[in-house]
Amino acid sequence: MPNANALGLPLAALSTGAWVTVAVAAVLTVFLVWLALTYNRLVTLRNRFLNAFSQIDVQLKRRYDLIPNLVEAVKGYMQHEKATLEAVIQARNAAVSANQAAVANPRDSGAVLALVAAENTLLGRLGTFLGLREAYPELKANQHVSRLMEELASAENRVAFARQSYNDSVTSYNTKRQTFPTNLFAGMLGFSEAALFQVNSDAERQVVQVSLQK
Repeated sequence: MPNANALGLPLAALSTGAWVTVAVAAVLTVFLVWLALTYNRLVTLRNRFLNAFSQIDVQLKRRYDLIPNLVEAVKGYMQHEKATLEAVIQARNAAVSANQAAVANPRDSGAVLALVAAENTLLGRLGTFLGLREAYPELKANQHVSRLMEELASAENRVAFARQSYNDSVTSYNTKRQTFPTNLFAGMLGFSEAALFQVNSDAERQVVQVSLQK
């Protein structure tokens, strides 16, 4: 008995045009299934780095809240460093504004990169400010100031941990987005490149080390 297709017709009865239609339908079905799986995978990876960014936001806000308290605590001792203290507060306020913009749209690479720039400026200002403590021995003996500096170092470490988790998630997302053949359709599906959160590691290390000095 001759083989029959799903319609009950002998396969030999199918015309060339019918074979082409069947083949095209099969290829289209496979493509649509692959596209759906790829889309869902990109959504999953994007949600992971967005969630990781929200953790950076939590840790940054804790640090932002701590800085004015520290500046206020040392102000009486560092009366000749008014410009330095003001620069720290200005950098802190600029970073707060940049963070708010990035939190409003963490998919916007430009907003994330603006936050990175603001954070680098803040870390530089903090490093300069904390380095001046060596010229004020009475500050090193002040337990309240020492406690605030330890809290700052701890906060900086938590920021670094959250940032590393975010960068790992972004790398996974960008790698998937750039891999062939996903890269042919990612842009059309609305998946843009995500920005890494890379700060000046030397400045960050200086802030932590200086804060922990006794």
